[in-house]
Amino acid sequence: MGTITLEGLEFFAYHGFYPEEQKIGNKYALDITIQTNFIEAAQHDKLSETVNYETLYNIAAKVMQEPAKLLEHIGFKVISRVRDHYPNVNLVTVKVSKFNPPVGGVCTRAVITMEG
Repeated sequence: MGTITLEGLEFFAYHGFYPEEQKIGNKYALDITIQTNFIEAAQHDKLSETVNYETLYNIAAKVMQEPAKLLEHIGFKVISRVRDHYPNVNLVTVKVSKFNPPVGGVCTRAVITMEG
């Protein structure tokens, strides 16, 4: 058993509850952690026996292109699509960060973390 993590995936996207957010867009970051058994990949040095980083990135990029109102919805979609592509992973954890959220004051990021 082990973990595979992609940290600091950055995207510019048009998510948000408020119509202005959906028009002007914002910067977002995702961290994706997969818990899975990759001992076969480690022993045989075969990418086909583990989770491909490029595939994870592409899943995240596609989700980020689809407008959403909530960070929670983004996290849910990433987890669902990772599980669709890699049904044998034990756990998927996604952290979604929105830079400079509209909270009426100084806030570097709003962040949610989901597991599934």
